[in-house]
Amino acid sequence: MKYYFTKMTSGSIIYVDKMSGGSESDECATANGRVYIPEVRNEETPAVGMKFDSLDLVYNFYNRYAFLAGFGIRLHSSFWGKNKKEILRKEFVCCKQGAYRRDETRERKRQRGISRCNCKAKIVVVKTNGSKKYTISLFAEGHNHKMTPSERMHLLRSHRHISDSTKVSIFEVQSGGMDKIGFIKKDIYNLECSVNGKLRNHDVELVTEYFMAEQKKNEAFYFKIEGDGMTDATSRRAYGFYGDVVVFDTTFNTNRYDLTFAPMLGVNNHGQTIVLACAFLSKETTESFVWMFEEFKKAMPGGEPKTIITDQDAAMAIAISIAFPTTFHRLCIWHITSKFSVKLPRDAYKEYWREFQKAIWDTDNKDEFDAKWNIVVTKAGLTDHPWLSSMFDLRESWVPAYARQFFAAGMSSSQRAEGSHGFFKQYISRRNSLMDFIIRFERALSHQREKELVADHVDAFEVAQCLLPMPMNKQMATLYTRTMFQKFEQELIQSTACFLELKTEDASKVVFNVSERKNWETRVAEVSEEGCELLSETLKSLQVKLKLLKDGPSNNEVGGSSSQTQYMKDPKRVRCKGRSKGVTGAKEKAMKRGIRHCRSVDTLVMIEDNAQP
Repeated sequence: MKYYFTKMTSGSIIYVDKMSGGSESDECATANGRVYIPEVRNEETPAVGMKFDSLDLVYNFYNRYAFLAGFGIRLHSSFWGKNKKEILRKEFVCCKQGAYRRDETRERKRQRGISRCNCKAKIVVVKTNGSKKYTISLFAEGHNHKMTPSERMHLLRSHRHISDSTKVSIFEVQSGGMDKIGFIKKDIYNLECSVNGKLRNHDVELVTEYFMAEQKKNEAFYFKIEGDGMTDATSRRAYGFYGDVVVFDTTFNTNRYDLTFAPMLGVNNHGQTIVLACAFLSKETTESFVWMFEEFKKAMPGGEPKTIITDQDAAMAIAISIAFPTTFHRLCIWHITSKFSVKLPRDAYKEYWREFQKAIWDTDNKDEFDAKWNIVVTKAGLTDHPWLSSMFDLRESWVPAYARQFFAAGMSSSQRAEGSHGFFKQYISRRNSLMDFIIRFERALSHQREKELVADHVDAFEVAQCLLPMPMNKQMATLYTRTMFQKFEQELIQSTACFLELKTEDASKVVFNVSERKNWETRVAEVSEEGCELLSETLKSLQVKLKLLKDGPSNNEVGGSSSQTQYMKDPKRVRCKGRSKGVTGAKEKAMKRGIRHCRSVDTLVMIEDNAQP
């Protein structure tokens, strides 16, 4: 037998390239003949002849070894004695042992990934006649799959557990009742008010100190206080991979000062919303937006994004043209289409709305959209309608037929940002100070990133099932993430309803007629050499990015900077643009009068103090 050993840079796994036959442990090889053998300290590694007093001790020992090695385990076959009172032989196997068998008779509501890959790694223990101990009779240590990284080990089933002490604590709280706690809810509110009172006028100082402490721990942490803005190393690294498209939204109001919370959001390779950066703005003016965008460019690797999606805001549009001159500014299509019912006459909206929808969504090129739009507008007698005319003038910023050439990661609106409001509200209250917000926001981010980690684990641990038995489909299942593969597969399934007919062909391009079965509409598709070369270059660039995403740069590769420490007052409360006034009762008016009076006294005292030499 001949082996070639190659040690990984992590020092935790040995690759064994199998050249000829071998023992049972050697049978666990991948398609290319590679066996993965973990490197674990000898005292933590199973060995033939080891003895244990019980099967629980065997399980715990092998599970501990699996945790250090990077895989999960499960129980397998058992052999009972003649009296059926004790187990004489037991197998503990890798969680990827066995092969997937599809049951065609069983209807499934959802497609689960395939985690089994017929891994042969296992231990076998036996109890001989007259012995009270279990002895390891077989240890197969080779795996035919890569090991799970340490940051994802807690996601494997055999390494997920709630300790007995934690269970007891939970049951005590559940069954104890409020009378066993020793305080009531009002006491918590009173304590919160007391703490907030002591911290008043020191909020910004605390936030600044917190940011500086974070930067000492991680040089890639970036913050700037003038407005208030921050981004951390994880977000900066994510921007390097997913920063092509950014969604910007300023409609979420999150703290006691009524400052505008302005997050810069993106979407990752699982289709999940991620936070790239955020800021607090006291005013929604062009100057404020320019300041934020310029700081965003300083903080992020790679410069400005390719596309930014926002709602219609004049100050924001001007700021984007100044700070991001090469970025395509896409307007939220949902905000625009939702205004049709308000802007158009009622009868015209009812009669022609569907035709407007077809012109917007069912056109493939600019000329087709222009023609259909003009037909609908003429039929409805709205050729001189000012709002429709303004939307037509802005069509390059929101109509899919015009914006299709710019990558948008499947987004055409800022609803992803608005959808994140519900997520943030689980952690954030309008009573929060700036420091409260930072702490709660960090907690929200950790939950968001845990979901991303789980999605990464599912993709690494399982292979998606294919609905179509096509080689291309199976190949894409190994390359795409689960979410992206499902979208690709649906596109592939829909493409089977299309018919291609060669129209013309010359040295530079090939032209096809593409007919779709459902409506038999014919589209003309051109394939040129330049387009093929561009696609090839794009794919090569994508492969490089995927490799970087897999390996990941260290935080030291991303620079960081900070503002100078200075004394700053807590911000005054501001009114968010576009916020409704609401109904105010007599009691609330009286309380507000009291608040205004106190503020006036505060201001007078400050002026008086400043007037003293």
